[in-house]
Amino acid sequence: MPRVIVVGGSLGGLTAALVLRDTGCDVRVFERSSSALQARGAGIAALDATLRYLVERGGYRPEDVCSSTGWIRFLNRDGSLRHEQRHRYRFSSWNTIYRSLLRLFGDERYLLGHEVVAFDQAGDTVGVTVANGSQAGADLLVCADGVGSAARAALIPGAAPSYAGYVAWRGTVPEGHLSPAARKAFADAIIYQVLADSHILVYPIPGLDGSLAEGDRLINMVWYVNVAAGAELDRLMTGRDGTRRAVSLPPGAATDQAVTHMRRTAAKEFAAPIAEVVTSVAAPFVQAVYDIEVPRMARGRVCLVGDAAFAVRPHAAAATAKAADDGWALAEELSTAGGDVPAALAAWEHRQLLVGRQLLARTREIGDSSQFTGTFRPGDPRLIFGLHEPGH
Repeated sequence: MPRVIVVGGSLGGLTAALVLRDTGCDVRVFERSSSALQARGAGIAALDATLRYLVERGGYRPEDVCSSTGWIRFLNRDGSLRHEQRHRYRFSSWNTIYRSLLRLFGDERYLLGHEVVAFDQAGDTVGVTVANGSQAGADLLVCADGVGSAARAALIPGAAPSYAGYVAWRGTVPEGHLSPAARKAFADAIIYQVLADSHILVYPIPGLDGSLAEGDRLINMVWYVNVAAGAELDRLMTGRDGTRRAVSLPPGAATDQAVTHMRRTAAKEFAAPIAEVVTSVAAPFVQAVYDIEVPRMARGRVCLVGDAAFAVRPHAAAATAKAADDGWALAEELSTAGGDVPAALAAWEHRQLLVGRQLLARTREIGDSSQFTGTFRPGDPRLIFGLHEPGH
């Protein structure tokens, strides 16, 4: 089986590394960060594909790494119930899933401080140059370097991110810091509220230490707000240090003016338990919503997985699931092809392009229905999270 270098050691890169190693590949992960990755405690919906490696091969149970909710509820401004339905979701945090996957992969071949600055293909080998001046070779280069992928820019120069016209305010608050009424509201439900050209969702996730006990968890919020491209977006994404971020404004970076406006709007527009969460987040952060569509995912012996290929809007809660699915599909096709990298990539690309295109179209439709067309409706089956289709 081939020698593999995985560029990027986040959730998608780690999943790809694990499943490829299990097929017999000699796998190394090159991570540009000089220390183990740390996210912002942000919550993720844990779809089956996201948890697949942990559960099928890692010895974990979903309840070891996920909180769960049994209800979807939509509230009115006065706190009354607008809609509810029984539906079980699992939620986790980026940190919890990352730590669990890295524990299974180990540190020996997870190489920190290895920023890949160039690669070239010659014959049956891909040569990689690292920022520290070292070089390495592989039979297959798997690029899981995220939405700002340098590999995508090199392979597909025209595949640029497209701004969706809105951002997500995000953040968490310790469950134990909330009032009893708010804690009760979020104990077993994901809570939505729909505004004009906007919506918010709030749900429980594991604590920073991974705790799943009620009272020790975090309550995670995601609030979609329209921000016009140009001067308005530039103002928001320029932090208190004067630096204009392209995609994400990290915790503590937003200006006092932006945070104050966000909190005042939340207090005015949201039902009491939702407003309490939003206004209690100590250091909210902002992610501009982009999507990226690519015409191909492989060239020669190099492939793009996860957000390095299709970056999708978050409304299906499937970005991490898609990245994991890309890795599983690659391992399956490589096994079927008996280690023949070109044959495996040809079959894999055909298969995963379809997954990416369908998911991207679905998330665009949901996002536009909320932010622009006013057709976002409580109880709409399209809103159920899922990778391949709602609920699946």
